Amino acid sequence: MNESILKLAPKGVWEEFKGILSVPRPSKKEEKMVAYLEKWAKDHKIEYIKEKCGNIIMTVPATKGMEKRATIVLQAHMDMVCEKNSDKVHDFEKDPIEAVIKGDWVHANGTTLGADDGIGVAAALAVITDPDVKHGPLECIFTVDEETGLTGAQKLNPKDFKGRILLNLDSEDEGEIFIGCAGGMDTIIKMYYSLEAAPEDAKAYRITVSGLKGGHSGDDINKNLANANKLLTRILWLGTQKFDLALYDFQGGNLRNAIAREATAVVFVPNEHKTAFGKFVKEMEINFKGEYQVTEPSLSVKAAVAEIQPDVVIDEMSQFELLNALYACPHGVIAMSQTIPNFVETSTNLASVKRKEGYFFIQTSQRSSIESSKEDVAVMVESVFNLANADVEHTDGYPGWTPNPKSAICAIAAEAYEKRFGHAPKVKAIHAGLECGLVGDKIPGMDMISFGPTLRGVHSPDERIEIKTVQMFWDLLCDILKNAPK
Repeated sequence: MNESILKLAPKGVWEEFKGILSVPRPSKKEEKMVAYLEKWAKDHKIEYIKEKCGNIIMTVPATKGMEKRATIVLQAHMDMVCEKNSDKVHDFEKDPIEAVIKGDWVHANGTTLGADDGIGVAAALAVITDPDVKHGPLECIFTVDEETGLTGAQKLNPKDFKGRILLNLDSEDEGEIFIGCAGGMDTIIKMYYSLEAAPEDAKAYRITVSGLKGGHSGDDINKNLANANKLLTRILWLGTQKFDLALYDFQGGNLRNAIAREATAVVFVPNEHKTAFGKFVKEMEINFKGEYQVTEPSLSVKAAVAEIQPDVVIDEMSQFELLNALYACPHGVIAMSQTIPNFVETSTNLASVKRKEGYFFIQTSQRSSIESSKEDVAVMVESVFNLANADVEHTDGYPGWTPNPKSAICAIAAEAYEKRFGHAPKVKAIHAGLECGLVGDKIPGMDMISFGPTLRGVHSPDERIEIKTVQMFWDLLCDILKNAPK
């Protein structure tokens, strides 16, 4: 499995990536990856420490003639987002990822690929083993749980490394060098319900919204992608007005930092409205396809008799409050930057809705490059659910990374890029969260940039990496290391 990617260049990076693909590494369950990196360090006689939280920090001596260069920190996260298509059988805690080459891209077979950020980890390991790469002293930091809490970066101990120049290998657009990112936080909601007898003279139907692209709730929030939770809510809210639907279940989305790709609900439809209800669902699908004709060509809305006919439903008031709150809950871009052209400043994502025993668990995430705006949109979400008598709490969140246009390492990287590729890179900020924000908060004055190859469909089973950009990413990384300041 995955032998085909060994034919790709640069060979060292793809060899390391192949090894990483074989190791299960869901967020918060990276024990096997931690052990893999420990063994890797021992096998290659590299000094390392394992922090209490699981972070691995490898210390690498300079190559000959580069001893007086400044220490460079290479940083990537070892965990991955675990998403799969509904018809794919895969256990992310046991099964390896299967890479597939399709034209100019490497995909996975029905799951996320984990190039976010496995390719960053692979590049750092390849630097250590490639005798042709010239570099000064290196510290390679591999963090845990970036995707679901930035836990590794939060618990990173500055005393465990000395470098004050950091290359974050976790960006997704070749030709772009990032010098800033948004901060973020989550708003978590519980909406309680009671159960009552299912209506008579009615049958349970399962409504499914599927075929959406999903994507990263930071990078892709401005691309007019559909949110399955919002679409399903529209169907249920309007359907309840028309046909007096009774809700039994709502399950949509999975991850806090992913736009919901699929959502499903079970509702009771009065028998007298069966035919009209079927036409209504088809009309809603046509409407949605018209609204998202460019961005969501595979969008699907289906309704079929439920495989199990429950004998209870959610109480009427709870259903009313849930659907109204979900309909009113903001999702998408809230504000564009006033200082950076075409840059999202503030956004929010209605990430997941899950029926639990006795309550609905709703997860949303907010991002902004302005701290007060991040808090403002979080309170906006809170106020909607307060009106529905829900329990609402906010996570502590993470700080943004303030751009430093005078960054010395950015100047070196930009010059190296232009010299190698013949044109200047784009230097910009990113709306997604990066661990640089937390590192910079711990170590004021840390000189940092983030860059990487081109990835698309991140945080969804459509995740893929453009093959030719991996070589470009590698070449730039090697040039930056060779030209590191003394």
